[in-house]
Amino acid sequence: MKATREDVIFDTIKLGFLLSLVVVTLYPFLNVLAISLNDPMDTIRGGIRIWPRELSLVNYEDILKGQHMLVATRNSVGRTVISAVVQTFATAMVAYTLSRREYFLRIPIAITYVVTMYVEGGLIPTYFLFRSLGLVNSFHVYWLPGLTTAFNMLIIRTYMRSLSDSFVESAKIEGANDFWIFMKVIMPLCIPVLATVVLFTSVWQWNHWWDTFIFNSSRINLTTLQYELMKRIASANAAMSGTSMADAFSRAADQTGHMVTPRSVRAAMTIVVSLPIIMVYPFLQRYFVHGLTIGGVKE
Repeated sequence: MKATREDVIFDTIKLGFLLSLVVVTLYPFLNVLAISLNDPMDTIRGGIRIWPRELSLVNYEDILKGQHMLVATRNSVGRTVISAVVQTFATAMVAYTLSRREYFLRIPIAITYVVTMYVEGGLIPTYFLFRSLGLVNSFHVYWLPGLTTAFNMLIIRTYMRSLSDSFVESAKIEGANDFWIFMKVIMPLCIPVLATVVLFTSVWQWNHWWDTFIFNSSRINLTTLQYELMKRIASANAAMSGTSMADAFSRAADQTGHMVTPRSVRAAMTIVVSLPIIMVYPFLQRYFVHGLTIGGVKE
């Protein structure tokens, strides 16, 4: 069928809008990448757009040369993987229980979960609670407190309630118990929403550094990558505070010949912490969209 004049105009406007959206979305990332790959002292002059003016890896060398970076990276990867697997599985078990209509406590427990989204005890009571539980100066503080979360539970429960009850009923006729039904029937059917929750949990755990600062800052073997990078930015800010442009260039000529700036370190850190998520996201993207939308409409 031949496209009408109105169709051509609409497609042109739509294409132009989408291209503009791509440019607006992609430009900030390319700008940060260019700054991270540019010489830090040259960056002070400004004018960096999407291509480095003086290509340099000094910013990345400064971030990665820390003596604790290997331990921090190991801990960050470990907390991300453990949390993504254990927390998603535990949350799915709670969601399955609360999705069953025959469970008479499902409504009070669901309300209790929702309340936790709006009410919390505060930092000081939380610290004393974690200390009494032996979670302070412990790797377990990274994954155990958030074993199940209300938001992720509601997403998974909504998805499970959209599944036909015939799956569970047929399994029970065959003599399966609830745990077997959950593992062999429900979990395979919930792969899209589980992948979505894995992505949510992974991003949050990978980017989080506050718990390291509060609970594990005294144990260098429990440090995380984001916490070390945060300290590096603070150090760069302190080094540049009260420093004139002439002093900065003078210091740049000393010893190493280079001096990083807070802006260049921040840009390199953004790329470092974003790259793993960017690499993982394409593999989970189709599950991400499907998992969020399938439970939205119930026929």
